[in-house]
Amino acid sequence: MAKKPSTIGELRSSGYAVLPVKQEIRKNLIARIVAKKPIFPGIVGFEDTVVPQIENAILSGQDIIFLGERGQAKSRMMRALVGLLDAEIPVVAGCEINDNPFDVICAACREKVAQDGDAVEVRWLPREERYGEKLATPDITIADLIGEVDPIKVAEGRYLSDELTVHYGLIPRTNRGIFSINELPDLAERIQVGLLNIMEERDVQIRGYRLRLPLDVFIVASANPEDYTNRGRIITPLKDRYGAQIRTHYPRTVEHEVDIMESERSPLPPEYTVNVPPYMKEIVAEVTRLARRSPDVNQRSGVSLRASIADYESLLANALRRAIRTNEMEVVPRISDLPAVLPALAGKVELETVDDGRDEQILEKLLQGAVIAVFNRYLNVGELEPIVTPFKSGLQVDTGEMVPSADYLKLLKKIDGLGDVVRKIGPAETGPQAAAAIEFILEGLHLNKRLNKDRVPGRAQYRG
Repeated sequence: MAKKPSTIGELRSSGYAVLPVKQEIRKNLIARIVAKKPIFPGIVGFEDTVVPQIENAILSGQDIIFLGERGQAKSRMMRALVGLLDAEIPVVAGCEINDNPFDVICAACREKVAQDGDAVEVRWLPREERYGEKLATPDITIADLIGEVDPIKVAEGRYLSDELTVHYGLIPRTNRGIFSINELPDLAERIQVGLLNIMEERDVQIRGYRLRLPLDVFIVASANPEDYTNRGRIITPLKDRYGAQIRTHYPRTVEHEVDIMESERSPLPPEYTVNVPPYMKEIVAEVTRLARRSPDVNQRSGVSLRASIADYESLLANALRRAIRTNEMEVVPRISDLPAVLPALAGKVELETVDDGRDEQILEKLLQGAVIAVFNRYLNVGELEPIVTPFKSGLQVDTGEMVPSADYLKLLKKIDGLGDVVRKIGPAETGPQAAAAIEFILEGLHLNKRLNKDRVPGRAQYRG
């Protein structure tokens, strides 16, 4: 492997060409498109909507603002842009703002180059150090984002107007990289004006002194539509400066929501085998999708993808708890595990009502709606009459989150045709898998008003 240049002279002799950051990102995007590689690995559901708009913005060299409700992967998209930067780039060694060795802009580097010329040392900066991010809050100051006079440097004998007295903020320190601002409208107006100067005029104003600082920064931001479109939350010139306003969205299909849940959930202990029936995954995803349409849920704040992920993790945790207590090494969630989802769901949705007693009813209604919607996608209740018949003759079945899987297998002999239906809806090669399928069938019949259900703490009884 060839030795990397370590001085400006060696870098110049190598023929290395420094590209502005937007051109660099565009070059790498084009290379990925030509190679047919995924532009944003791990991002699901945006392939035909958001990603093409991002590609257009990058190809046209525009700054981007992502507009969407909470939990729509806005921050993740911003961070994913780092993958389009070069693996590393040369900067002047010791420079606070990552100066281009061929075109230095800060006073310290100008002095260094004037004194040592091509002998000035070069450092290779990895892409991970070229990303900066800040959550906008009302208490952010110009000093945080742009910079401030350093009293220590003044005490050393420099004048306030001397550029060398400046302690640079986050944006100059991300020079030649990507800087992201989460929840842009929450910035105070005077800070927005400072940000506009950086983006438009390419100068920095600190304590009344104007410093010409042509930063090379790709600025990306996120905002909630409610805040962004309300007059007065963002100054018009700054809004106009962003070239591309890209609207994100929640997953359009259950399959996409399930894929995200599965990829983002916390792993369970490796000694346990986890088998989640497809219908149980779909139920968790459907709960979130129903919440996004429910009049009882505040739609202005949205229902985050984190709701689906947290619900899924809670479901798996309850199934793991049962496996531990019943000495089973296979973790398979069932319908009786769904109540474990309620605490996670309650923390992720903002209800319109403030009545504590009604809150739980609303959430339970969402669970029931999800179960019946998924059940009716898998099975036709009219074809399940042979399963209902034994219940009309007095059969009663007890289920529960701590009922061992072996107890359910006895039903396969008692109810003619139950085994065929169990196999129809998904894998049922083991006792825990069969138990999950049987509970799903019984609950679906109950919600379709074909069976009655009595509840006691920890258990449920299905009867005719």
